[in-house]
Amino acid sequence: MGNRRRKPMLVLSEEERSLLQKVSQSRTEQVRRVERAKILLQLESGASAQAVAKTLDTNAVKVHRCLNKALQFGISTALDDLPRSGRPPEITPEAQAWIISLACQKPKDLGYSYELWTIRLLAKHIQEHAVSAGHECASRISAGTISKMLSANDIKPHKVRYYLEKRDPDFDEKMAQVLCVYQQVQFMLDEEENAFYTTTTVSYDEKPGIQAIGNTAPDLPPQPGQHSSVGRDHEYVRYGTLSLLAGIDLITGEVIGSLEDRHRSREFVAFLKKLDAHYPLEWKIQMILDNHSAHTSKETQAYLETVPNRFVFVFTPKHASWLNIIESFFAKMTKSMLRHIRVSSKEELRQRIEMYLHEVNQSPVQFHWRYGLESKTQQPG
Repeated sequence: MGNRRRKPMLVLSEEERSLLQKVSQSRTEQVRRVERAKILLQLESGASAQAVAKTLDTNAVKVHRCLNKALQFGISTALDDLPRSGRPPEITPEAQAWIISLACQKPKDLGYSYELWTIRLLAKHIQEHAVSAGHECASRISAGTISKMLSANDIKPHKVRYYLEKRDPDFDEKMAQVLCVYQQVQFMLDEEENAFYTTTTVSYDEKPGIQAIGNTAPDLPPQPGQHSSVGRDHEYVRYGTLSLLAGIDLITGEVIGSLEDRHRSREFVAFLKKLDAHYPLEWKIQMILDNHSAHTSKETQAYLETVPNRFVFVFTPKHASWLNIIESFFAKMTKSMLRHIRVSSKEELRQRIEMYLHEVNQSPVQFHWRYGLESKTQQPG
């Protein structure tokens, strides 16, 4: 009678059996843990490795390996992969520092036409120059390894993140003035019983280059079962552009606008005259606006001298249009009314924008500025 190889017996405690049953029935566990739990449960019931492999559609080698791990290291360890020693790191710390320093430079400064690195371009440069730079270990580095290295150091040389450089030497002072005006407006809005005031504040700016674009073929409306969106021919016709000169009354939310072909000093002066006719003569009109040349030109100054003490200009710092509330209105208008607009002429564009301003003023919205009021305008007690 030949020798028969006896299969080691697997004996489970109630706690171990409960763990295996829970893992084997889980829908969130990793597939390999679920499979190993099922293997161990069937082995404990007395099934052979071949029978378990056939039942679970796997191979006997995997079953034996799982059993040996359970017998040697325990049930919990058998469900997971054993830790591996892994290959020692081939890229030296000096080579990594060299690679990071390259990523922090612009490729154009190293003789390339590119403004920013791509991972492939960076890998090519490293492979070609690693030996001459004294880092032979990086001469065969892969793009994937470089990507992981950059991620570990939070370096993204293929991306651009914009920032605002304070080119205006009086940036903080001008910003404080603008925020102080917003605080005054907020105080007037909060004081409901103060219904009588003789000063209004208008946030003003221009939105130039609004394009009058027309279709060369009619739009196709949505059709159930055919196409869910508006169909539009890709060709279009340009009829010209308009500039919207607009101010929003920060007290009432009313928008006062003027549509012009250009936005020079004469158009700005015409808008000031429109404001002058809009408000009572005894009122003072405080305007928040940027440093556009038309706002400070001789023609503008000449008009202001004809209406002394009528207008007060509060200028935003240079490159700080985000401080002007009217920009929020322009953004809302662009995303809603002007989005995908098509017209048959520049005159139609003018009419539809005027109609939009009328619709807005039917239910005016007060724009409130909150950011920075406390930190920039509080005075020490």
